[in-house]
Amino acid sequence: MKQIIECVPNISEGRDMNIINQVTAEIEKVEGVKLLDVDPGATTNRTVITFVGEPKNVCEAAFRVVKKAAELIDMRNHHGDHPRFGATDVCPLVPVSGITMEEVVEYARQLGERIGNELEIPVFCYENAAFCSERRNLAVCRAGEYEALSERLNSGNCKPDFGPACFNERVATTGATAVGARDFLVAINYNLNTTSTRRANAIAFDVREKGRPMRQGPKVTDKPVKDENGNPVMIPGSLPGTKAIGWFIEEYGIAQVSMNITNIAKTPVHVCFEEVCAKAAARGVRVTGCEIVGLVPKSVLIDAGRFYLAKQERSLGVSEDEIMKIAIKSMGLDDLKPFNPQEKVIEFMIEDHSQKKLVDMTCAAFADETASESPAPGGGSISAYMGALGASLATMVANLSSHKPGWDDRWEYFSQWAEKGQAIKNQLIYLVDEDTNAFNKIMDALGLPKKTDEEKEIRKQALEDASKYAIEVPFRTMEVAYSAFEVVEAMVNDGNPASVSDAGVGAMCCRSAVMGAYLNVKINAAGIKDREFADKMVQAGAEIERKAMEKEAELLVKVNKIINKE
Repeated sequence: MKQIIECVPNISEGRDMNIINQVTAEIEKVEGVKLLDVDPGATTNRTVITFVGEPKNVCEAAFRVVKKAAELIDMRNHHGDHPRFGATDVCPLVPVSGITMEEVVEYARQLGERIGNELEIPVFCYENAAFCSERRNLAVCRAGEYEALSERLNSGNCKPDFGPACFNERVATTGATAVGARDFLVAINYNLNTTSTRRANAIAFDVREKGRPMRQGPKVTDKPVKDENGNPVMIPGSLPGTKAIGWFIEEYGIAQVSMNITNIAKTPVHVCFEEVCAKAAARGVRVTGCEIVGLVPKSVLIDAGRFYLAKQERSLGVSEDEIMKIAIKSMGLDDLKPFNPQEKVIEFMIEDHSQKKLVDMTCAAFADETASESPAPGGGSISAYMGALGASLATMVANLSSHKPGWDDRWEYFSQWAEKGQAIKNQLIYLVDEDTNAFNKIMDALGLPKKTDEEKEIRKQALEDASKYAIEVPFRTMEVAYSAFEVVEAMVNDGNPASVSDAGVGAMCCRSAVMGAYLNVKINAAGIKDREFADKMVQAGAEIERKAMEKEAELLVKVNKIINKE
C-alpha cells in the first residue's frame, strides 16, 4: 500500500494573492504532490494550505513552502486576528493511509531539523512530534505570539527544538515555525429536524469532549460551579477527541451540530454519528443526515460502511464501492446535496488518471485489446484475471451463503471467508496490469542505447533486472491464485449447495490461472543469465502447479457429488 500523508501549513498572509500564489506555486513544482486546497482569510491575515502525497515528496514541498514564505513575508509588519508567531506559523503532517503515526513523527522531526539548519528559523515540534509533553500543546509553543518571541528566545527560557536559539535580524523577519504530527481532523456537520440553535447547542454540549459547565442548580441559568482557582467546573461530554457547537444555517433553513473530530482513530466518524443521533433523540430531535466539510481518508467511509454492514448482519466481504455506498446512505451524507467519493476522498483525489489501466476497461474492450496486434496484455495478465474471477466466484458463494434464509446464525462465518476472497481478488486485479508493466520494463530495457561499452553494460543489467521481474510477477500470480483454493474449498464444503457449481468454476479458474502464469515463468526464465535464480523459480512454480491441479481435481469430485446428490 502506498504511503500517503497530508500537510496543512498555515502562512501568515491572507490578503496578498500574489504572495499566496508564489508560495503555493512551490508545492506544484514537486512531483508526486497534489495541492488540494488554498483557503485565505483577510481578517485573520492567514492562509491555510492543504496538499498530499508520499512522505518524502510532501516534506520537500513543505520545506519549499516555509522557505518561500520566509522570503516574502516580513513578520515585523504582520497583523491579523489569528494567533501566530512566524511567516509559516504551523506546519503539521497528518497520516492518511499506509503509514503509522510513529513514522509521521519521524518525518516531522526531520523536516523541522532541516528548516532549522538550512533556513535558520527557530522550530518548535508540537502535538505527537513534541520532544516534551508541554509542547504537545501548540498554545504553549506559541505563547505570547510573535510579539513575545524576542524575549522568550533571548531569555534562554524557551529554546527551540531546532534552529537558532536567539532573536537575530533574520528571526525578526521570519519568526518561528511549529512543525507537528497530528491525527487527521474531520469537520462534520449533523443536520437536525429543528431550527432551534439552543437545542443544537445542547446536543453539542452533550457529546463534545469539553462538555458543559456544572451548575449550582438544575437550570441552565443557575450559577456555574467553580474550582478553588475560580475556573468553571466542567461536565465532560460523551465523545473524546471532539469539539462541537450548535448553529443555524440560513442556506438550508435548519440547525446543525458542527463538530471537529481531532482523533478519528480513537473516535471514528460513525461512532460520533451514532452518539449525536442518540443524544438528539433524547431531546426529541432527529438527525436527518450529515455533511463532511473538506476531504477525508478513504478509511473513514470504509470503517463506517463495515460498521453498518455488521449491524445489519450482512457480509463485509463486498467491494469497497459497495461498502462506501452503505456508509453514505447510513449516515445521510447525501442528505442536503450529492456526496461524490471521487471528490471527497483524499486517495481518489490524488489518483493518477493519466495512465490507462487494463482493469478499468469494459469486458469487451479488454477482450478487444487482447485480440489486437499489441503483445500486451498477454497470457500473464489473462492468467491473473482468471485467478481474480476464480476468487470472485468463491466470494460470491460466501456472500450468497451469508444471506441465505435460515442461515442467519452463520453470517459472520461466511463474511470472514468473503473478506478473504475479496483480498485475494484485489491482489490478482493489481497483477493484471502489473504483468503488462513487467513486459513494458523489458521493452524499455531493449530500447536503451548500446553504442559504448558502458551503455552496453547498463543495458545488459537493465534487461536482466527486467527479465527477473517478469518472472517474479507471474510467480506471484501463481501464489495468490493458489491461495484462493482455500476460499473455494470452504465454499464447496460449507456454502450454499445451490451455488456449488459456481465454486467449481472458481476452482477451474484458479487452476488455469496457476498453469497460465507458470508458462510465463518458464518462458521468461529461459533468457535469464542468473541460472540459480531462474532454476529456483521454475522449480518452485512446478510445485505450485502440481498442488493446484491436485486441488482442482479433488474439489471437482466433491462438486459433482453434490450436484448429482450422491
